[in-house]
Formats: sequence, C-alpha cells, structure tokens
Amino acid sequence: MIGDEDVLDGTDNPVERWERTRFHRKRDVLVAAVIAVAALVGGLLLWQSSDIRATTSETAGSPMTSPARPPVFPPSLAEVWRARSPATPEPVTVGPAVVTGNGGEVAGRDPLTGDVRWRYNRDLPLCTVSSAWQLAIAVYAKKDNLLPDGDPRKAGGCSEVTALWPETGQRGRPARQDEQRDSPYLGTRNSDAELGTRLLSDGTYLTTTGAHLLTTWRSDLVLTMEYGKVGAIQNPDKQPRNGCEYGTTAVVTGKIAVVERCPTDPGDRVTVYKATGEDDSEKPVVVSSVVVGNGAKVVAMSEQCRLDASQPDEVQQCTAVALPNPNRLVLLNEKGSQIRSYPLDIGPGDLRGDPADHVMSVNRVTGAVYWFTGSRTIALSLDDLRPLWTIDDAMGPGTAFAGKILVPVKGAIEVLNPATGEIVATTPLDREGYDGEITMSASGPMVFEQRGDTLVALR
Repeated sequence: MIGDEDVLDGTDNPVERWERTRFHRKRDVLVAAVIAVAALVGGLLLWQSSDIRATTSETAGSPMTSPARPPVFPPSLAEVWRARSPATPEPVTVGPAVVTGNGGEVAGRDPLTGDVRWRYNRDLPLCTVSSAWQLAIAVYAKKDNLLPDGDPRKAGGCSEVTALWPETGQRGRPARQDEQRDSPYLGTRNSDAELGTRLLSDGTYLTTTGAHLLTTWRSDLVLTMEYGKVGAIQNPDKQPRNGCEYGTTAVVTGKIAVVERCPTDPGDRVTVYKATGEDDSEKPVVVSSVVVGNGAKVVAMSEQCRLDASQPDEVQQCTAVALPNPNRLVLLNEKGSQIRSYPLDIGPGDLRGDPADHVMSVNRVTGAVYWFTGSRTIALSLDDLRPLWTIDDAMGPGTAFAGKILVPVKGAIEVLNPATGEIVATTPLDREGYDGEITMSASGPMVFEQRGDTLVALR
C-alpha cells in the first residue's frame, strides 16, 4: 500500500514473491550428482596418467655443502662406498653433490658417505645424467607421442629433460637475490634426442649426440639448434646436407664439431657449426666443413689455439681429428684447413669403429685435454692440441686431484706431474676383476671411478 492506493490493483494474476526452481526436483538433483561424480572420476583418471603423479621429488631438508679439498695428496686411496649408476657415463660431481642415475631415479649423494640427500624419480627410464650450468641434467626416454608414422622420432627417444639444483634436488635453479623473472622456471622441457645420447657441455650450451640428429639447448633448456634429420621438416633446405650419418662429436664454447658420413662425399667430413642460428634462425650456421679421409674421429676442440709462432697473442678455434692408416692426429684451424699432423703410437684397434655414444673418451682439466685412446692416455695441450705425453696400459682418461693428474691403470692409479707426465707415485687399487674403461672425477677429498654401471668412491 502507498497511501490509500493499492499498487496491485488492476492486476489479474499477482506474482509469487518466491518461485520454486525446477532444479529442486529429484531428477535434476540426480543428474547433477552424476555429472559431479563423472567430473571427479575424469579428474582422477587424468591425475593418475599425469606427469605429476608419475613424479616423486624428495628435496634435501637443508642445502648440502661442498667438502674441503685436501691440502696435499693423500698417501693412499681405498674404496669408501659404491652405488649402482648405469645412467652416468662418467662420475657426475656438481656443486656439493655426487649424482647417480639408476632406473628412473636421480639421487644426490653426500660425497663423503654416499648417503642419499635428495632424489627425483620418474616412471620413465633414464637415458643419461650429466651436469651443466652448475645443475644436474637428467634426460628421460619417452615412447608415447603424436608424431606421424613417417617421422624419424615416432619410435621415441630421449625427449624429457630435467634440471636439478644440486644443493637441494629441487627442479630448476632457485631465483637469485633481486632477480626478476617473467615466468616461473620449472626446470623441465620436452625436446628431442636419440636413444643412447650423450650430453656435451661447453659451459654455455648443452648438445646431445646421435647418429642422425644433434640438438643444442641453452641454460633454460630452450632449443637453440637442431642439426641433421629433423622431424617433420617443412623447410628441408635449412640443413646443409641430407642423408648423412654422424660419427663422433666434440664441443667448444658456442660451436660443435661432428664427423659426417654422407653418400656424396669420397670420405668422412668434419663440420663445425654454431650452437645458435643468426637472428634466432633455425638454419645451422656452418663455420667450416672439409672432407678429411675415412675413419675420422673428432677428439677435441679448443678456442685458445696459438697456431702462428710469429703472433703468440693471437688465438683461434681449432679441432683435433684422429685418422687411421697411418694412425695420426690432424689439427684443423677455424677455416677447416689442415695445419699440422702428429703420428700416434697407439693400439692397433684403438681407432676402429665409433663409440656407441659418439664421444671420444676425454676429460678437459688443468689446461689440457686427456684422451683415452682405448689402450693409452694422451695429454693434449689446449694451446694447440699437440700431444704432450702418453701413459701406456691405461684404463681411462683420468682426472685432476690435489695438483696432480690421476690415470687409472690395471691394479692401480698412477699419480702424474701434469706438465711432464712423470709418474710421481703409484697407488695400488683392487678393482675386484673389473677390466673395462674407467672414467674419473673428484670432489673435495674424494676421488670417484665410474666402472661400467657402478660408481665407486675412493679416499
């Protein structure tokens, strides 16, 4: 009522103040319940098949710290602990952790005790584990994809890449103080690499090896270059050659050297190309490419070669290539021209065939490259990659430790003067019958040997 006037006067059908909705009927409630259950079940099934459910990450309760280095070389070395680690072709010592890989698990261990401080596990097999950018890098194999049947990667490959911070095991690098990030860096990417790949770090980029495809990533795991048989090629003219197979590969800052065997070439070709294209182009930038002969092996690269005696301050990139019949080490300058050749006194089968992972067994430390030929270890100067000295009957390239070079030999470790190769001590070591290749590394007072599928810690 407003005054004496009824505002509803003249209306034949007054409107109900509260109208019951049709949703209140039992049938509607039942339909809504069915939809809710279906959504819940669908979400559960999606979660069960997701990467999140298939991943277990146990980070360290507190950051690990690096053990102190020994002030002098110890009088002896003996086994302290061991762990199964078939996914590491060489000991992975990064930051304060030594990292092992077995099955689908990557574990960060205390170098002194071998205790697991953190672990990262996927329901996928590991392809390989390495280190780059002060991170542990794990690559997993995946077979499920939506690629067409004609794509060379349809059968699967090493395509899931994860970066782990060695102090805690968390994915990705933690943000630095006052660092601004446009988006979270989760430390995981999907990329492409062949089964059996090896990771090669030049300090700035990380490159995978393979018989038909090489891929290169920068530190945020973004792909910067593909070389070779790229899947689903839309612009086939981007690759310099087609139908080639690759032998050994080596890297130096921003450049990759690879042996190519192409159907139109009279012999093996050594190509050096850049880790990135020009103006973010996908087309490889070839620095040099030259046919050198059959059976070639890229051994090492250096960016600081002094090749002109009249200009000792001038440096350039150079590549060392091993060739058989006769066995020799050929040095190529940055233009691909052969400038020097050194005879090699090595085992008769040392240059026969390519390594399965397409990498010669080398370790670059203390101003030199240490190359295990298969029967001997040869030190190459980084100034010009010339051979400095040779150790016979070696079992691996060795490593630096307490100011000396350690080289594994049968039943012992030889302790050498880095400059001259003089044996200053011999440390007996029982390897319980293992006689295969040994790769080595060191962390603090610990020396590590990778013996096949097993990592062995010595002190």
